[in-house]
Amino acid sequence: MSAPHLSKEALSTWEVNAEFWNSGVGEHGNKYWKQLQEPSLQRLLGPNLSKQGCTVLELATGNGLCARWLADNGAASIIATDGTFGMLEQAKKYENADRDGRISFSKLDVTDANDFEPLVEKAAEIGGFDIILMNMSIMDVATLDPLADALPKLLKKDGVFVATILHPVFFTSTYSRNIEITFDPLTGEQHIIRSKVIREYLHVKPSKGVFIVGQPTKQYYFHRPLHELLGVFFKRGLALDALEEPSFTEEDAVPERVEASCNFPQLPAILSFRFKRSA
Repeated sequence: MSAPHLSKEALSTWEVNAEFWNSGVGEHGNKYWKQLQEPSLQRLLGPNLSKQGCTVLELATGNGLCARWLADNGAASIIATDGTFGMLEQAKKYENADRDGRISFSKLDVTDANDFEPLVEKAAEIGGFDIILMNMSIMDVATLDPLADALPKLLKKDGVFVATILHPVFFTSTYSRNIEITFDPLTGEQHIIRSKVIREYLHVKPSKGVFIVGQPTKQYYFHRPLHELLGVFFKRGLALDALEEPSFTEEDAVPERVEASCNFPQLPAILSFRFKRSA
């Protein structure tokens, strides 16, 4: 269940982790970005990115990875926001990060309805945004209500809201990774069978974890079962029109780390979805 009272504490952990997080993701992204997120975003955003004069609002930009990708793939203007000054400073470090002035950076806490007001005014001036993107951060956010309330006011009539998150069934639930090693009695060949046991899914309290081993402090994860995750947007009259479950492949396996997430190709690591205004 979400816990709005943890919003400020959750943001403060990203303020502390900003520089370390940037060092792990880098200017061009990590394996999760290259193998899972970017291909999915290309499929879900491609039609809107190709529109002439495409306008984008990005939420939780982190080190600006998606903002740069959006600019390189056709977006005419991007307002890239984040809830922490630390992350915004990391995003501004990269040379030509503004892509000839097409990217502007500003602070916005998606859990604070007041922070959306200037953007709602901006949307009214320009007729709304073609794209609103929130990549790999919904599970870091304590409440989605202010965002869901703002989306119908921010989107163009034919605009899209796209988000990617850690898969709620296989990554933010309470689960264990199981590694079973068997041997073929005839050939002696070793077989490794990987599985996950899901113990809690419907009601999982906010928990702390790590994104990159060695980070300065643990961050919060806010689990939401699918009906809760998607339902908050359904209640605002938004319509789901695309859903993907990207997974690693056998070629992505790391044999020396049997427990690594990329070694579970049958269990999707992330969830991608796209919403549109229903009217």
